[in-house]
Amino acid sequence: MALTDEAIVKIKGMITSGELGPGDRLPKEADLAARLGLSRNSLREAVKALTLVNVLDVRHGDGTYVTSLDSAHLLDALNFMVDLHRDDSILQFFEVRRLLEPGVAALAATRIGPEQITALRLLTSDLAPDASVEELVANDLRFHHGIAEATGNQVVCSLLDGISGATQRARIWRGVTQAGAVERTLAEHAAILDAIEAHDAEAARAWMTAHIAGVETWLRKAP
Repeated sequence: MALTDEAIVKIKGMITSGELGPGDRLPKEADLAARLGLSRNSLREAVKALTLVNVLDVRHGDGTYVTSLDSAHLLDALNFMVDLHRDDSILQFFEVRRLLEPGVAALAATRIGPEQITALRLLTSDLAPDASVEELVANDLRFHHGIAEATGNQVVCSLLDGISGATQRARIWRGVTQAGAVERTLAEHAAILDAIEAHDAEAARAWMTAHIAGVETWLRKAP
């Protein structure tokens, strides 16, 4: 095991064991390196790596702290990874969406509140037929995020927000190349929301599956 990897594992162990918790300050570099049996250089590299994935926060002049470790903060790293993927991997992200989002819609149908339904309903009527592609994409992102929020599960919200970064470009392609994209998208959103508002989990699951599959099918046929 590379020395930096070993240092990462040891710091991770301190966190998972509860020795270090969210917001705790790490011991001074020299003390921690000696305690873990590591060189200070290996420890520095490990701290840099864990900072990049939002596990640690280096505050210059103050010290190094464990972050809040909340799911949204940790999964920000997913957004970075997703952004680096090439266009030819977008279908893989749609496969993930097709696995996740129908279940998310079903769960939202059992937990959504009246105010959340009202906000989502406004989104389904918020676009004009001549809306730009950018407006369509933004509306679509807010709609799917709103459904994820209705589950009350922050991990779900963070995961889907990250995956949407990769699929956003595909949505733009669809809007540019397919006539009637606004009308079709809003009709599909309305059907999903009708099922969620009726607290019909299985209908919500089915409509969301059809919605995601429609974009995925188009992508598979696109040149």
